[in-house]
Amino acid sequence: MDLTPLFLPKSMAVIGLSLSNDHHPANVIHSKNLLRYPLPCYGINPKGGTLNGEPIYTSIHELPQQVDLAVIAVRAEIVPQVLKDCISAGVKSSIIISGGFAEAGKIELQEELTSIAIAHDFPFIGPNCLGLYSPDVVDTFFLPAERMVQPRQGGVAVVSQSGGILVDLLVKFATEGVGISSAISIGNKALVREPQLLEFLAADERTRVIALYIEGFSQNEGRAFVRLARDCGKPVIVLKSGKTREGSRAVSSHTASLAGDYQVFSAVLRQHGIMEAANEHEMVSFCEALSCYPETRIEGRIGIVSSSGGHGALAVDACIGSGLKVPPLSDQLQTQLQLAISPSIQAIAALSNPIDLTGSAQESDFVEAVNQLAHSAEIDCILLLMLPYLPGIGSDLGARLSQVHRRTGKPLIAYVPHVDKYQMLIEGFELNRVPVASSIESAVKMTRALRRCRPC
Repeated sequence: MDLTPLFLPKSMAVIGLSLSNDHHPANVIHSKNLLRYPLPCYGINPKGGTLNGEPIYTSIHELPQQVDLAVIAVRAEIVPQVLKDCISAGVKSSIIISGGFAEAGKIELQEELTSIAIAHDFPFIGPNCLGLYSPDVVDTFFLPAERMVQPRQGGVAVVSQSGGILVDLLVKFATEGVGISSAISIGNKALVREPQLLEFLAADERTRVIALYIEGFSQNEGRAFVRLARDCGKPVIVLKSGKTREGSRAVSSHTASLAGDYQVFSAVLRQHGIMEAANEHEMVSFCEALSCYPETRIEGRIGIVSSSGGHGALAVDACIGSGLKVPPLSDQLQTQLQLAISPSIQAIAALSNPIDLTGSAQESDFVEAVNQLAHSAEIDCILLLMLPYLPGIGSDLGARLSQVHRRTGKPLIAYVPHVDKYQMLIEGFELNRVPVASSIESAVKMTRALRRCRPC
């Protein structure tokens, strides 16, 4: 089953437009794609007519061309016939926004959709979903454009059973500067499910990291998912709900999924080297780090560079609490550092680990400290705690430090407060594919992501 028309459609139709309610989901989707995306977008309502100066077609068969993607937003009971019409008209894929299927107890109605699609090898996402958002390609989310916070284009693909969780993750990605290749809300996942999406995204050149919010699986599906995630060749990160008995009950009422035994599932993920995020914030940190360093694995020996002893101490505690090591640097390496930094701070800098360059440090001191650690075999990842309000540093320091990483290949992770005033410094890191955290805790989580557990 080819999912390309879903992810990279060249044309689309929206079925179920309202002629009287501009806030109808179909109207929102049609308007966004018509005005803001490059693909031709056609609106369909059995009454025909015009809407905002655009022709509305009475059926999918009336369109001036065959389309790759049909977005269906009609009453649940008429979705099967609409799906059949799409197939007969040569449509290549569909996203079913409509709710009122298995999640509402109408299991047979949902099974009818699946049977129709399987018989014609016709891929669809949903029902009961937001569908797909891909920067600069397509957006089937029925959320007004002016209220959406959309991440830039990047390498993370996000799959979620919950549309609300997905949108919330996108807000966090945008805030942290994490780019995405696509975001997929699968809802009841009546046909296209996590295993099929893993197979597609593993081969997708735009995707470097695959992140999934999972509520549950059908019988025996979890085993297939874990094997595909283990073997897909890209970092896979899972955020699971339904960890408690009460949470499992909430999952069942949301998308009619089986939450299963969480403890067993979590243990199997660890066994097969698949990362599990504890919450949304950890998911974002993991995604940012692994999208920059998708093939990097470290042992967990961290070298910390700061200009504040307090920041360094907090980072050490966070590293140790996350199972990482902060080894004291050898006398030889400390001597090299002592000779490399400015004479004005040689007597006051602490050079063991963490390295505290003090508030009197200049740009060159940070560059030299990072360069010495980057060439040392004593540590395998550098954690840089950047305080951009120091008088001795400028807005280009992020780019200068990133060049050290690019020359040596040693992973560098930075903490910089995320405020507009420091954006140029942050961009210096991000443009060179160095992850930048907005808190020390997030920076340590990014570091931990590179120390992924290995398959047994």
